[in-house]
Amino acid sequence: MFVCVSTECLPDMPLAAAMERLSELEFTAVELDVHEHGGHLKPAQVAANPEAAIAECSDLQRLRPVAVSFAAAETPEVYDHFSACCRLAKSLGVVTMVVESSELGTPFNGEIERLRKLVAIASGLGVVVAVKTSAGRMTQDAETTASLCRNVPGLGVALDPSHFIYDHKKIASWEPILKYVCHVHLRDTKPDAFQVRVGQGDVEYGKLVAQLERVGYKRALCAHMPPMEGVDQVAELRKMRLLLESLL
Repeated sequence: MFVCVSTECLPDMPLAAAMERLSELEFTAVELDVHEHGGHLKPAQVAANPEAAIAECSDLQRLRPVAVSFAAAETPEVYDHFSACCRLAKSLGVVTMVVESSELGTPFNGEIERLRKLVAIASGLGVVVAVKTSAGRMTQDAETTASLCRNVPGLGVALDPSHFIYDHKKIASWEPILKYVCHVHLRDTKPDAFQVRVGQGDVEYGKLVAQLERVGYKRALCAHMPPMEGVDQVAELRKMRLLLESLL
């Protein structure tokens, strides 16, 4: 396992400046956000001008890109945009594409069909799709997420423990999906607050690392912490890096 950081942690900086700051914080691996809303890169822009997207990612300040987070509206162009982002990932040597599941209420078979399309596109380019665990979406509970993985060969999971803690009276289990995990998003969380300062929440980082070690997980532990009002983001990111490195 190794420590990684998402560019979503510094949303108000241009990509180059964010990379420089993350490098100064001594991170060595990075997840790039390619999101329709609020992303440093936009899916439509990557599809329209892939060379420009690759050029924008050419100076990553010695940070190794290990994942691309993809988020786009379900339009007829979404698969073309996803394919372009997979090609970007391949050009950067990235294996993992993180995607969202559909919202709750989506027919299960329809979601399976959608995820199979994404996996087919990605696998053709040597990339793995990791569907994110997320409240309010079909991956909000571990059993449904595991069922999706069983029905979509090659699908992995991006585990975000915060969604199993926030708004729960007791921490929900993510045991059923551990064997499918190929990426991890981390911040600190309490039942009544989705994100709190590092060390003030209920995420048991040591226990999580032990669970992942048990299933042979060797990939990223990614700091995924949007800025909080009145909190020094640089200090929080440094604290998270040191905490995670102390466990490895």
